[in-house]
Amino acid sequence: MLEADGEGAPGVRPEALLLTLFGDHVLDRGIAVSTGGVIATLDRLGVGEHATRATLSRMSRRDLLHTVRRGRQAFLGLTPHGTAVLRDGQRRLDGDVVDRHWDGRWTLLTFSVPETRRADRYALRTRLGWFGFGPLRSGLWVSASAADIAPALAELDLLDHAEVFRAEPFLWTDPARIAREAWDLPRIAAGYEQFLRRWGGSAPRDPGDELTCRIRLGAEWLLLIRRDPVLPPALLPPDWPGTRAAALFRALRRQWAGPAGELAGGLLEFLVEE
Repeated sequence: MLEADGEGAPGVRPEALLLTLFGDHVLDRGIAVSTGGVIATLDRLGVGEHATRATLSRMSRRDLLHTVRRGRQAFLGLTPHGTAVLRDGQRRLDGDVVDRHWDGRWTLLTFSVPETRRADRYALRTRLGWFGFGPLRSGLWVSASAADIAPALAELDLLDHAEVFRAEPFLWTDPARIAREAWDLPRIAAGYEQFLRRWGGSAPRDPGDELTCRIRLGAEWLLLIRRDPVLPPALLPPDWPGTRAAALFRALRRQWAGPAGELAGGLLEFLVEE
């Protein structure tokens, strides 16, 4: 079973654990959760109070969380932006890791961002990865899906700096070779294999540990699928481990849902938001 270090699960930052916690127990419920309950939950995950409070402060500054006060007690709720971010994350958690409805066409995106806007260029590349794009050539990114990248470009005010096309390979162009060049498929596969080894046959170490297990599981899975462009079988190596890893993830998440919810109900104090 995966062990935690001082910052939670290996390779998982406190923010990823907190996002998973809020996604599981706050998102779309019209509630806020007590700060003390959040700190207690993260403590069970091996994250100290100082690190949790610092991360919560950063998340508030990034407009993901807002604070509601009732007397001397503080509660944390999701902002509209935080809700949108978590809904997008839940969509990925619930989605497949293989595109079984590919029509053989690609989305091509080319952009040129001035050097004076280097931060926006970095942010765009990060978001392109989340939307399943990979870099094929300098300034040219490709995706096997028809995901609408316009809102992300508009948020960064980069619509005038990018062009998008839908196309299909022609003549000698091999789609599988495009996939191998645009994405590090061996690295993605290795991540899924590690997930299978780490979580296969997992069981909570102690009674009532389903809450921490489910939070770690979800946070780790989000890190994995952030790198996965969700390609069709024709572009993937045989026996793609992502399929087996996704089945294991869903089985464990479903298995621990009830006990985790009961423990959260006793550990976290909720406040209905007006």
